[in-house]
Amino acid sequence: MNALTRLLRHLWLDAGDASRTLGGDGIVRLEQRVTASERRHEGEMCLCIEASLPLRYLWRHFRYRQPIAEVVHERALSMFGKQRVWDTELNNGVLIYVQLAEHRVEIVADRGLARRVADAHWHDTLERVAETFRAGRLEDGLNQAIDAVGSALEVHFPHAGGGAAEAGADELGNRPLLR
Repeated sequence: MNALTRLLRHLWLDAGDASRTLGGDGIVRLEQRVTASERRHEGEMCLCIEASLPLRYLWRHFRYRQPIAEVVHERALSMFGKQRVWDTELNNGVLIYVQLAEHRVEIVADRGLARRVADAHWHDTLERVAETFRAGRLEDGLNQAIDAVGSALEVHFPHAGGGAAEAGADELGNRPLLR
């Protein structure tokens, strides 16, 4: 994508575009899928769909020639912190971050899960999700990501009863965050 096209996409897209892309019913279905998944394990998921990057991130790409993949990854790490995904009781929060303008997805797992799941697992998951996105099926791709993260959490943090999931505590909201 040329520089002008990239810049215009980011200036043009906003949270309303993220909402329209998924539709109200799609947002509800994703929220329900996260909720259902979290009933099967002790982990927490946060789904963040951002239409465009803030200009300070684009500046890094245009001015300093930082690859856009690195810029998107840095933004995902920033959102991981801003949404306090790192602040779960068992350090097992996971952010699924989607950058619509760049057609990219990132999965950022907190240290409790990251040290138990190989990077290759996340890489394979991201490849499958990206392929689904390229086919124009955003919600299906997000469902794949939620299921993959949920499976990893079920293996490493199974629902043990008596924990946060049992008590009904939801440390991170289940509704997708649209930005």
